[in-house]
Amino acid sequence: MIIVIDDDSAVQSSIRLMLMQAGKEAKCFSHPDEALPTVRQEKAEAILLDMNFGNSTTGSEGLAFLDLIQKEEIKSPVILITAWGSIELAVEGMRRGAFDFVSKPWDNQALLQTIETAVELQIKEDVSQAGIKRKELDARFNFKGIIGESPELLQILQTIGRVSRTDAPVLILGESGTGKELIAEAIHNNSMRKNEAFVKVNLGGISSSLFESEMFGHKKGAFTDAYADRKGRFEMAHKGTIFLDEIGDLDKAAQVKLLRVLQDRVYQPLGDSKTYKADVRVICATNCKLREMVQKGSFREDLFYRINLISLELPPLREREGDISLLAKHFLQRLKIQYDAGDVGIDEACLSWMQNLRFSGNIREMKNLVERTWLLSGKDHLAISDFEKALEEPLRQENNEGLPEPGSLTLEEMEKEMIIKTMERYRGNISKVAKALGLSRGALYRRFEKHGIPYEH
Repeated sequence: MIIVIDDDSAVQSSIRLMLMQAGKEAKCFSHPDEALPTVRQEKAEAILLDMNFGNSTTGSEGLAFLDLIQKEEIKSPVILITAWGSIELAVEGMRRGAFDFVSKPWDNQALLQTIETAVELQIKEDVSQAGIKRKELDARFNFKGIIGESPELLQILQTIGRVSRTDAPVLILGESGTGKELIAEAIHNNSMRKNEAFVKVNLGGISSSLFESEMFGHKKGAFTDAYADRKGRFEMAHKGTIFLDEIGDLDKAAQVKLLRVLQDRVYQPLGDSKTYKADVRVICATNCKLREMVQKGSFREDLFYRINLISLELPPLREREGDISLLAKHFLQRLKIQYDAGDVGIDEACLSWMQNLRFSGNIREMKNLVERTWLLSGKDHLAISDFEKALEEPLRQENNEGLPEPGSLTLEEMEKEMIIKTMERYRGNISKVAKALGLSRGALYRRFEKHGIPYEH
């Protein structure tokens, strides 16, 4: 049963009909005071709450009722109904514990999707998740490519399993190199959209002037050099999932444009008079501290709440010591396949020693270290001494000008070493690495392939 609280009888009728067609019962009230006894006595699947009643436009009555629900620990998720002009009120409601907000006029399918997501996330699983093992999770979900059994990782995987089948937007936080893209792919692969496209977008690599064209597409002749129609990323992700990486790098103008699409779920290509439906699941990621950016005013608070319905914070590798051995063996196994090598092993003492390394670049840095050590050592069984040699700086004796001795390296070897060192220095941030080396991102990717340097988009 869904409780609807709105003083507009037309709104009540519209939502009741929509819910009835979806097989759900609705109870409608014109004021929070009228709804309160029912809210207290019956556990509603969700509550749709208007912000303003009568002639008031302050939202005080809606916020007061929301506070009361929180105070009395009523578990029903609250979805706020608001006009675009009162988005600030809705954001305040999110701060006070509302599940989500929808704006008038709403799209019926989008509103139903929001309600179903709220209901599904509220339902507790019958089987207790306490002490669950990795094998149990793998039997129920597809977590291929995610290596580890630490409690910190298992907790994240449990959350992924719970939220994947909904369309709730997810924000993945964590330091560079912690595997945010892998987690985003796992959410998609366990969702109802798994057979549709998974579109990755590195927002840090898109300039402000090209943002609309890249994200929403353009028609031929929309601007200078628009010689043909172009699909935007949202169109490519239709019915699937769009992964917006480095969302903390978006400037304010682009934030507004993205918020409009996420709020209204429609977009308009440049030069086109038609609007198109954005039927996508949105997953965002960043290594920035978004809450601090919101407080400083560099990231919009309303956009933050729109993308932050479900938040996953990935622990750095130094807090997953138990997973380091598993990851080292996994990377060596991948090298064996990549280079068609024989058996590749590593000392148990070496695995214990590696747990004391800081790995400021996290999994990406560890992956590069394992490969570099194996390549430089030329051995099929690695020991601590092999890793120590690979970690020495500089790796080769340099002359006074900071260059290798003539003849000690070919130009290609020098190029590869420089790229690897720059990757380590900037912790795998592709945009910063390309800029430091004076290359375009495309040229840098081509050199990755040329030299066999592992990287993550």
